Amino acid sequence: MDSYSTVYSEGTGEIVEKKSRFIAEIFPVSTEQEAFEHLEAVRKKYWDARHHCWAYIIGRNPGTERMSDDGEPAGTAGKPILEVLRGRGLTNVFAVVTRYFGGTLLGTGGLVRAYSGAVQEGLAHTEIITRMSGLKLKIGTDYTGAGKIQYILGQRKLVVTDSEYTDKVEFTVLVPEGEEAPLEKEIMEATCGRAAMEKQADCWFARTADGIEIIEK
Repeated sequence: MDSYSTVYSEGTGEIVEKKSRFIAEIFPVSTEQEAFEHLEAVRKKYWDARHHCWAYIIGRNPGTERMSDDGEPAGTAGKPILEVLRGRGLTNVFAVVTRYFGGTLLGTGGLVRAYSGAVQEGLAHTEIITRMSGLKLKIGTDYTGAGKIQYILGQRKLVVTDSEYTDKVEFTVLVPEGEEAPLEKEIMEATCGRAAMEKQADCWFARTADGIEIIEK
């Protein structure tokens, strides 16, 4: 099964180090243009701040990575931000940390810790999800087989997005990539062949706080 972790929604976190404020904003993105649009909006929002340091990871195998220290000493801002995103295994994510200088120099180590900590605080207020590659599958059967199929789907913890009860029963199910064949075998054995399965579409899907997110390929 192919999968990847990303942020589902925007998030903001803030820390204070020796009176310097570090405000992290996290965004889901799929293109560099989206990332830079968010960066411009953050710059306008915090127009009087000294630094807006950032990093993003977009795509997979491998992903595209970029970062900026935006005037901070080299390696003290953009790289720590990027390392936190890498460490969480995220992609399609953009993080920008705005700094308001508090009058006290933090030194190289202090800056690295502050920028890392700010991003971690931002991620703590962001919903992180795992998108899985799979398909939407329609499963039809008679009323005798419906209970058996529901039991199998429950045991496999598969998501049923729709159920129709007419002269027969039809379930629309999200199935992770690679699980279709064993699922079909189990259902056919349980119903003595009184079931039909039809692929509806390839998709990516994830469980979110709002329910199920589906992105058709």
